Amino acid sequence: MKHSRRRVLAASFFAALAHGALAQNAALPVVGFLSGRSPADTEDVLAAFRQGLRESGYVEGRNVALEYRWARGNYGRLDTLAAELVAHKVAVIAATGGTAAAIAAKRATRTVPVVFISGGDPVKLGLVASLNHPGGNATGASQLAGELEAKKLELLCGMVPTARRIAVLSNPASPVAESSILELKEAARILRRELHLLAARNETDIDAAFAEMRRAQDHALVVVTDAFFDTRRDQLIALSAKHALPAVYSWREYPKAGGLMSYGTNLSDAYRVSGTYVGRILAGAKPADMPVQEAKVELLINRRTAKTLGLSVPQNLLLRADQVLD
Repeated sequence: MKHSRRRVLAASFFAALAHGALAQNAALPVVGFLSGRSPADTEDVLAAFRQGLRESGYVEGRNVALEYRWARGNYGRLDTLAAELVAHKVAVIAATGGTAAAIAAKRATRTVPVVFISGGDPVKLGLVASLNHPGGNATGASQLAGELEAKKLELLCGMVPTARRIAVLSNPASPVAESSILELKEAARILRRELHLLAARNETDIDAAFAEMRRAQDHALVVVTDAFFDTRRDQLIALSAKHALPAVYSWREYPKAGGLMSYGTNLSDAYRVSGTYVGRILAGAKPADMPVQEAKVELLINRRTAKTLGLSVPQNLLLRADQVLD
């Protein structure tokens, strides 16, 4: 009888503990993490996001919970995923992995704070009223990716001066694709280069695009900034190597994985900044009063890949590079 009573008391005790733990977890503020990318290609930058949260006093599982939604390169799913997070009553939405995620989050709510990482001009995209005074429920970090495409083309021409016909691969589903192409066309006019415009929305399109580059005998390639392409990073690098096509990408992860060069924002820095902003909002700050931050821009060159392609990296590019990989 005594043993039975002890078991009942023990069961009650542990049930109370479990109930208390659930109540404690339920009390944690929840951050919705909306991404146009996939979990596998987001590990490094997600670590940077969590670092930003820690810098603001928040640790996942301890005093904040994260609810993840991944579009995996299919931007058509983002509106539904954003609506799910709003229905989940999250405290903040971190809209990452491409400008399409930022637009979807902004479209889903006018009241839940949104911290975005945008590849385009947030003002022109309607995300904020101004960079210094966002004025609504959204703020974050801007990569200004469309404005960097012209510089990418210039740097690629510096790496491969003999390249006259240059392929440009973009994702037409991206909200900043059109502005990026306009930037590249103007830069090509000034540099007196011919552009070969190609589009890819999926893995099969990428294969077909490279087959077309080979048929057209393009001399080099600009991969326009887009989160979808990051989900196909290995495919892009492998095809560029297979076709011996010098290519410039947007993020440091490409040359680190064997790509020739990259020029663009430091994604880890942008994610860290967005993490600190989410933490500040959880602590009571208002997005309307938080200026949009501009992410750092960097140039990386993989000298070993250049050698494989038969290229000698010009001294001016070596001096200009933030990092040269050997």
